[in-house]
Amino acid sequence: MISLSTASLIGNLLFGAIGFVAFVYGKRMHLWKLMLGGLALMIFPYFIADTLLMYLIGTTATATLFLRHN
Repeated sequence: MISLSTASLIGNLLFGAIGFVAFVYGKRMHLWKLMLGGLALMIFPYFIADTLLMYLIGTTATATLFLRHN
């Protein structure tokens, strides 16, 4: 069941936006790892029901994506 709390919706929007920016940047620069990481950031919130777990995974994935994109 998808949670429709405010925190969950903000998390979906936040990580979706970060993922979209990473995807577009990766596509323009031909960086496949960054592009696929951005796609994963856009998709994963739909499969995580717990809001705290979503924020933990999203923060970790975002940090990993931007610290190790080379």
